[in-house]
Amino acid sequence: MKKTFTVFLLLASTGYFLSCVHDPDFNFDRLLEDELNNHSPSGTYQSYIMPNGNDYSILPNQDDKNPVTQAKVELGKMLFYETGLALENKYAPSKSAYSCSSCHVPSRGFTAGRFQGIADGAVGFGESGELRSKHPLYLGDDVDAQGARPLPVINLTYVTNALWAGSFGSFDVNVGTESVWYQDTLIEINFKGLKGLEANNARALAVHRQVINKAITDSLGYTAMFDAAFPEIPVSERYNRLTGSFALAAYFRTILTNQAPFQNWLKGNRSAMTEQQKKGALLFFGKAGCVNCHNSPSLNSAPHQFFALGVNNLYQSGFEVFRTGPNDRRNLGRGGFTYRNEDMHKFKVPQLYNLRDVGFYFHGASKRTLREVVEYFNDGVPENPAVPVSQISGFIRPLGMTSQEMDDLVEFLANGLYDPAMDRYVPESVLSGNCFPNNDPLSRIEMGCK
Repeated sequence: MKKTFTVFLLLASTGYFLSCVHDPDFNFDRLLEDELNNHSPSGTYQSYIMPNGNDYSILPNQDDKNPVTQAKVELGKMLFYETGLALENKYAPSKSAYSCSSCHVPSRGFTAGRFQGIADGAVGFGESGELRSKHPLYLGDDVDAQGARPLPVINLTYVTNALWAGSFGSFDVNVGTESVWYQDTLIEINFKGLKGLEANNARALAVHRQVINKAITDSLGYTAMFDAAFPEIPVSERYNRLTGSFALAAYFRTILTNQAPFQNWLKGNRSAMTEQQKKGALLFFGKAGCVNCHNSPSLNSAPHQFFALGVNNLYQSGFEVFRTGPNDRRNLGRGGFTYRNEDMHKFKVPQLYNLRDVGFYFHGASKRTLREVVEYFNDGVPENPAVPVSQISGFIRPLGMTSQEMDDLVEFLANGLYDPAMDRYVPESVLSGNCFPNNDPLSRIEMGCK
């Protein structure tokens, strides 16, 4: 009976919306408020409002071992762009030549400017990472390349367990997965009792061949910043990848797209979004059903959920990729981490802000535009024959949106959720004095860096 009544309300509200969209006096704001109130966990649309990045005490999902402080945020902001940490490079040309931001470019939504991120073993940058390519000295297996499209490092305060498979973090969705942590030396960090960002960052610094120790912090000029960020940690334990990961995690939790039009609309500026963006938002929270999975303030899932959408993996994309293929367990998503059959091919629900300029979508970069993403969901036909039909989410089904409705939804996703001022999270320089995010000779030329 309850399900029937819910369906009736959905049909009634959809019909009401369709009957009124051409009425010049129609109040889209009121209808959108009602739609958001219906889906909000708290019963009010205001629960979708993000905090200010400097309201440290109210940033969610903080690690008790690593409360956010200004000193940590300032240090993490510098380390993220510091090419001087790239010191375990495979071959000489990559020494001090890349940074975390090589694969997480602010102008590309803090993700890679290309289909696959490459740190050590790449050369060049272009305007926003699009021209980065394998260095000719490196073989394919030598490069530090990611097996899936890099996730953006924005709105991470809403992330409890890191990566597409949610592999990192001792708590939240990883409670009960302890038996598999010892099977990978990198995942063993979960035994340290850390939240997802702290655990993943410590692993990432090692995987991406970056080094932090006292000699390096002295030579690059970061020792005083580590002292200010971690005065409670003994000097003998203060300068290393773990404390560096803590600083990075603090910085990540403050990178919030809280100046996007939708956020400004939520905060009371009803003219912040255009009419088309409001129509798209109504579709997002209504007919298109996007909110069924994307339901947190960052429009990821809360708690974290994993779904098989039947999209192609990175090695199936047609691009030249490195260090991944049919036998890469990362292509099994959550199941590649848990080894559970019911988790196979299921990937994390990602956040949806600042996707406009990313250029590659889904974990396998199989779509190039947001319109293609929307069309994929609207058609409801899986593209990857390697994913069993039994694993495909029930949300992959025809949605019946018209071409105009898809345009409206794309406009909301592309521009209604776009914060244009992400440069506020970028330092003017790093203490080494190096160019960033890359420091190889070709990148310096392409970036106009002296």
